[in-house]
Amino acid sequence: MRRHPGELTVPAYLIVHAERRGDDTLIEDPKLTVEFTDGWALFRDRDPIQPDRVVLAIPAAQIQRIERVDQGQAPAGQKPAPQKE
Repeated sequence: MRRHPGELTVPAYLIVHAERRGDDTLIEDPKLTVEFTDGWALFRDRDPIQPDRVVLAIPAAQIQRIERVDQGQAPAGQKPAPQKE
């Protein structure tokens, strides 16, 4: 997907798991936020009907790192996939 000047990006996070090498998770949503609290990483969707609902919760001990990777950006150390015309 190509970005155009002035186009908003969708928040996206790459979750690199501590033990499952190569089985990383990418989560994205236009209203996605992440919060770290009480040993957990909480991904929330700012939904007007159900504000602050948790869409994904992962124990912090199971996560090596979380990277913000929006459209047009490749995760650290990776090249973007070729785009189809």
